[in-house]
Amino acid sequence: MENSISNRKPSDRLLSLDFMRGLIMFLLALEASELYNHLRSATNEHTFGQIFIGQFFHNGWHGLHFWDLIQPAFMFMAGIAMAYSLTKQTRSGLSWRDRFLKTLRRCGWLLFWGIFKRISSPEWFAWDALDVTDILTQLAFCTMIAFLLFNLKLRYQIAACVAILALTEFFYRIWAVPGFDQGYAGIGNFGNWIDWILFGQKDNTYVFINWLPTAVHTIAGVVVGKLFMASYNPIYRLVGTGGALLVVGYAMDALGITPIVKPIATSSFMVTSLGYCLLIVAGLYWWIDMRKNRKGLLFFQVIGMNSIFIYLFFAIVGQNWLNEYVLMVVQPVFASVGISPAVILLLASVCVFALEWLLCLFLYRKKIFFKL
Repeated sequence: MENSISNRKPSDRLLSLDFMRGLIMFLLALEASELYNHLRSATNEHTFGQIFIGQFFHNGWHGLHFWDLIQPAFMFMAGIAMAYSLTKQTRSGLSWRDRFLKTLRRCGWLLFWGIFKRISSPEWFAWDALDVTDILTQLAFCTMIAFLLFNLKLRYQIAACVAILALTEFFYRIWAVPGFDQGYAGIGNFGNWIDWILFGQKDNTYVFINWLPTAVHTIAGVVVGKLFMASYNPIYRLVGTGGALLVVGYAMDALGITPIVKPIATSSFMVTSLGYCLLIVAGLYWWIDMRKNRKGLLFFQVIGMNSIFIYLFFAIVGQNWLNEYVLMVVQPVFASVGISPAVILLLASVCVFALEWLLCLFLYRKKIFFKL
């Protein structure tokens, strides 16, 4: 599909996207409820259980865990939704200027909430302690880049992704400023230099400039969204491309060309994680939209339809109040029937998630959807 916006009528609502959005928020909500921490504490070291639950934590530096795919999937999913939204706006007669201003306003809110979610920290607004690596903060920049490239033909959007990754490679490889010339090392890399220049922050593991390579996920999501709207089956193309990207990404790492490192979003990490995203969305599209398997979909739709709201809720309210309050209420109740302290912690986390899901269900039934 070469035209930036197909002349064909967009397909019905992409239910696989609703599921994917809900699944991501489900996993993030369980993390915020401390369930993964409690599970790791409850399992013995050097066992399969410990290895399995370890996949729900970031790898650290070099390598890739399942949890390292959550942010890429979120950015990718946002790109797919963006393709549908902007196409609908265009066909409703909204001018490019109005679409730009609407997108700019959304990016502003994403940037604000990405910073504000750390309000529990006394330094949440201090310039030298500002956190600009949150999903929402990064998405603000990725969204604007994807918007500016939206009307380009497919081959030019792909070329832009390649150029972004090449530029990232260039800076991390050739940057020669003393103290910041360590390539892909954990400290002293190009990303650290950007943080030092802009915010006076020197030793961050995750860096602000990640939004540049991460924009590839959102742009790729836009491309995939347009493929879905073109009214033909793109599964073979998605699977083939996804498999090829996995081979390229892992080969770059194995051959010592570029290590897979999420905290600075290396090109090999971007390529590998994008490959997984393409395979995941292809599988979900085949299972849900093509095979019409809808059982259990509502559970994830409920939480996915208010994804930004619930993300902010469990990050601000849940982690800073609700988690401890629920534990305070349920701990003596469960202890009275002989449940062990370790299991009580797990049950408390489940209770927290249940309350957050019920809140989303209430909003869903009242048709209250918070959008930026």
